[in-house]
Amino acid sequence: MPLYEHVFISRQDLSNVQAESLVEHFSTILTENGGTVVESEYWGLKTMAYKIKKNRKGHYSFLKSDAPATAVQEMERLMGIHEDILRLLTIKVDKHEEGPSIQMQKRDDRERRPSSHSNH
Repeated sequence: MPLYEHVFISRQDLSNVQAESLVEHFSTILTENGGTVVESEYWGLKTMAYKIKKNRKGHYSFLKSDAPATAVQEMERLMGIHEDILRLLTIKVDKHEEGPSIQMQKRDDRERRPSSHSNH
C-alpha cells in the first residue's frame, strides 16, 4: 500500500487532550478503511504565520500511514468538514523516516538544553 504523511492543524481553543483525541479519531477512520497508522505525534500548540479562521495559534498533529488512497480520501473528506480542523496536508512518500520527526527532535533539543542563566 502507498505510504503517506499527514499534518493537520486544529483550533487553538481545544485542550491538548481534545487535540490528541482528534489524532485517534482520524487514525480510526484510516484503519476502518483498510489502512494502518504507522506512527503519530502531537506537536503541540504553535503560533501560525497568519490567522486561519480567526485563529492565531493551532494544535499541530502528525500521522504516518500505510493506507489505500480511498482511506486517505475518506479521512481528508471528514477532516474537511470537521469544525475543529483548520488545515490539513497529506503527502505521499516513498518511505517513512525512522525515529521521531524533525519537530519532535527540536523539542527534545530544547528540553535537554541547559539553562542560559548561569551563576558566573
